Amino acid sequence: MGIYEELQARGLIAQVTDEEEIRELINNGKATFYIGFDPTADSLHVGHFMALCLMKRLQEAGNRPIALIGGGTGYIGDPSGRTDMRSMMTPEQIQHNCDCFKKQMSRFIDFSEGKALMVNNADWLLDLNYIEMLREIGPHFSVNRMLTAECYKQRMEKGLSFLEFNYMIMQSYDFYVLYQKYGCNMQFGGDDQWSNMLGGTELIRRKLGKNACAMTITLLLNSEGKKMGKTQSGAVWLDPNKTSPFEFYQYWRNVADADVLKCIRMLTFLPLEEIDKMDAWEGAKLNTAKEILAFELTKLVHGEEEARKAQESARALFSQGAAAEMPTTELTEADLTDGNIDILTMLVKSGLVPSKSEARRAVQQGGVAVDGEKVTDIYAAFAGETLGGDGVVLKKGKKNFRKIVLK
Repeated sequence: MGIYEELQARGLIAQVTDEEEIRELINNGKATFYIGFDPTADSLHVGHFMALCLMKRLQEAGNRPIALIGGGTGYIGDPSGRTDMRSMMTPEQIQHNCDCFKKQMSRFIDFSEGKALMVNNADWLLDLNYIEMLREIGPHFSVNRMLTAECYKQRMEKGLSFLEFNYMIMQSYDFYVLYQKYGCNMQFGGDDQWSNMLGGTELIRRKLGKNACAMTITLLLNSEGKKMGKTQSGAVWLDPNKTSPFEFYQYWRNVADADVLKCIRMLTFLPLEEIDKMDAWEGAKLNTAKEILAFELTKLVHGEEEARKAQESARALFSQGAAAEMPTTELTEADLTDGNIDILTMLVKSGLVPSKSEARRAVQQGGVAVDGEKVTDIYAAFAGETLGGDGVVLKKGKKNFRKIVLK
């Protein structure tokens, strides 16, 4: 089985423009491909995970990845999948986020000896002359056709700014530059990026002739992957300072039963033969599958040692009610009132809820426990001395835990 067939078997390929040519290039390690990442935060999140894993798979098969950091397009913002306009970032914020991305990507991709490239589209977009750009690129884009693209249609009701309208042109121009400068002959992206990606393929062929080798492929669930980045308590980041290895492990340990095998197939590097045997697993065995998924992905992002500790802590949490590696919230005397802290304040301070109104609702609905004991009184308070030493374990719902310690 070639790498292209493996991607198909893992459910990663949704649409392609030139299947036989793409299959030939990928299976023979002759693809130089790019995937773009707009620096909208100072950390990648699990929504980027599929793209990173794909780059790693293709590189291991001999292909050359280009990680394109959107330092230039970040000034505009992609309207795909959004109902409102992105907030504008300063140049300093964009550069800081780009630097953070570089460090994180190096865990997945080998950038040594030219095996992969990391480039920033600010290098060519920020110096463009507007009139020259219009003359060179503008004639190759039909406004009528652009307005039929899904990435624009969903924004038309609320209003699509001219700023965002240019995003497709900028992304297409990226592929054009990468093709000419680095020999990039293929682009990958999520199914929500299809219109933007076709724009780049068509631009190259119109500018350089129909025989120009420019191909497009989309990943099946990348748009769903972006949604993976959000949970009820916030984003799930790859940066351990924003999402601890334990929290990262727990996120994957708690995926829905219907999704666990799909995630194992698409995101882990376990052999397909081994995964296929799991298809018949039901009931308690699905929990084993979730542990496998959580361990493999935590190992990939944070290393085997952190994955092992997270797994041990998760098991200890459910078997003994305590976990050494559980995320911890440290309180001080200033957080106490008359030597005590009430349950609502504790929930807010822990970050498990954003407000006291939500804390009150969680308690009233029976979803809060301290050291395994359910708390149903919204006026319940805990003495500071009980939070000393090892502290207490605060639980909200079935999946969210914090150790609360008084320092």
